[in-house]
Amino acid sequence: MTKVKEFVAAELKQLERGFVATPETLDALMAFCRANNGSNDFLLMQMAIQYGAKAALENVAESIALAEMTAE
Repeated sequence: MTKVKEFVAAELKQLERGFVATPETLDALMAFCRANNGSNDFLLMQMAIQYGAKAALENVAESIALAEMTAE
């Protein structure tokens, strides 16, 4: 389980250092979407991909934490 936790932490850290900022929340992503009015679609697509990856990794981390709590 430690290897999985290390992997998740490393991947989340990598999302913080990209050329494109990873939105912190879905609301932030949606605000950018509304503000750009359909321009810069590649940037919006990359932000959405990165936000989805971040959300998935956070869900894995939460599931691991819950599993560890119930195993004790």
